[in-house]
Amino acid sequence: MLNFIMIKNRSKLEWNGEYGYQVYIKIIQEENKMRILINEGLQADAIDILKGFGYEIINQKYDYDALMDIIQTVDVLIVKSHTRVDRKLLAKGHNGLLKMVVRAGVGTDNIDMDYANQLRIEVYNTPNASTDSVAELALGHLLVLARNINKSIVSLRNGQWNKAAYLGTEIKGKTLGIIGFGRIGKCLAKKADALGMNIIYNDLYDFGNIDVPGTYHDLKDLLPKADFISIHTPYLPEPLIKEEEFILMKPSAYIINAARGGVIDENALLTALDNDYIKGAAIDVFLNEPHPNERICNHPNVSVTPHLGGSTHEAFYRIGMEITQILQPIQRKNVI
Repeated sequence: MLNFIMIKNRSKLEWNGEYGYQVYIKIIQEENKMRILINEGLQADAIDILKGFGYEIINQKYDYDALMDIIQTVDVLIVKSHTRVDRKLLAKGHNGLLKMVVRAGVGTDNIDMDYANQLRIEVYNTPNASTDSVAELALGHLLVLARNINKSIVSLRNGQWNKAAYLGTEIKGKTLGIIGFGRIGKCLAKKADALGMNIIYNDLYDFGNIDVPGTYHDLKDLLPKADFISIHTPYLPEPLIKEEEFILMKPSAYIINAARGGVIDENALLTALDNDYIKGAAIDVFLNEPHPNERICNHPNVSVTPHLGGSTHEAFYRIGMEITQILQPIQRKNVI
């Protein structure tokens, strides 16, 4: 029976001289076919490629209880953000065939990474696929807030013509404070800079002289300077933005969260909005999804979307292609 290994990057393979001269070839293995469960969907072209590799594909959404029943029978589990891959699920999968979990997206806070590592179950994500999509959504929310687009839509649909009530502000010349200066933060900085905004950022690191617009500031120095604040950090166990941070902001400031729910304390956000600590907010991610805080969703000074950061045709395509690279099969064949 042929054995094959899964690798993320083919260039990492090394020759093994045990059997003399060797070559690597792609395989379509009919025996002992690997079984992949795609639990929250995947781009159609990517599914076709995986099938072309010879894999058995189960493209079906299972709730947690049903997933517990099937997890022992699959080699690879592909999930998005709403499938909870906890210790119990990982342990049961480990007792069966499960060798790998792939997150079709960036954040892995729905996966118990420490326990997966303990069980030697590999976990991959697709960090490059949705960078532009998330940055564009954040920029879109910024423009919505600046021009009161969300408010005016609601007003007009209610039969009101409130042109005078929705005087907006230009973003050119305004200061954008970006918290979290990774791929998405840097991408947003370039887009906002092209629109004439001044960029300041906060991160664990001061990136210094890099080919991206922006200057580093401590968080407590950034908050009172920024006209718009956009958060792009990973998931954090404790809120980064609490009432004390809101108090430091300009009363005219807007805050945008397209990172992870819980990065902003949702109760503190409502307090800040109700007490005019800030002017408005745009929220794409919530602490409890898919059942978000209703007060935030219905607040007149908040623009909301249902976790749409990576939801574009282009991002879905790139996610699928990244996953086919992760799961690309390589057979090590020994030739004397």
